[in-house]
Amino acid sequence: MRTLEDLIEAARRRGAKKVVVAAAHGEEVLQAIKTAQEMGLAKALLVGDALLIRSSAERVGLDLAKDQVWHETDPEGIAYRAVELVWSAQADILMKGLIDTATLMKAVLDKQSGLRSGRALSHVAVLQVTDMNRLLIISDSGVNIAPDLTRKVEIIQNAIEVAQAIGVSLPKVAILAAVETVNPEMPATVEAANLAKMAERGQIRGAIVDGPLALDLAISLEAAKHKGIDSPVAGVADILIVPNIEVGNVLLKALIHLSRAKTAQVVVGAKVPLVVTSRSDTCETKLFSLALGLMMVR
Repeated sequence: MRTLEDLIEAARRRGAKKVVVAAAHGEEVLQAIKTAQEMGLAKALLVGDALLIRSSAERVGLDLAKDQVWHETDPEGIAYRAVELVWSAQADILMKGLIDTATLMKAVLDKQSGLRSGRALSHVAVLQVTDMNRLLIISDSGVNIAPDLTRKVEIIQNAIEVAQAIGVSLPKVAILAAVETVNPEMPATVEAANLAKMAERGQIRGAIVDGPLALDLAISLEAAKHKGIDSPVAGVADILIVPNIEVGNVLLKALIHLSRAKTAQVVVGAKVPLVVTSRSDTCETKLFSLALGLMMVR
């Protein structure tokens, strides 16, 4: 897949899945659901204030059946009802509407009734960047604040799973740092080198991993050649693993807002994919993210 439109087409070929939307009264998310239903991507269950949902649906031209709307007004009740619909196999994927991420994740991570799988959760963004001939994956820019070495292994493994779901059978993973040499005074470079060695010895599976690599070396063959870096990942990385959430968040938003990159975003590691987009994200981003989540449904 070279574009996010390719992603939508691939999800459509897999057949419609069921998505439950928590606090589904926002017009952007309902417009995305309307498009997804028209394209045969998904069928939706909408949880939240029924009056608000039906009013917003009418404004975007979305016809709703009676059994599509589950009435809840309390935010915590909305989150737990949405999770319950996944637990009862009435939905394959969970999507965030106009609800705080913390409230939704509290229900997802509930030890008794949540969607824990025993794996670490991580945020994975797939980007269509101008002038790149491939989709680019960045992780983690939204869940893990300052992951240690063990958590980074899980973040990488989750990102590899996403890459494989979108057709990259053996992704190339760049562990980002400020420089490409190991410097004990820069912990990110030491961890990057350890992660590369762990992959070499089979502790990270399904990808070629190298680091530390600066951003230019990870994505530019010309930069790698100029600096004389001999690496199977340099210049051709499919996945960028950032050292912490600040770097990931800034990098992702810079690409979106300065380079006008298109993006699809998903949280993986739970029992089902979680489409946890920002409330300010466009309908297009929500649709792309939903398609990515659908590709992750087992």
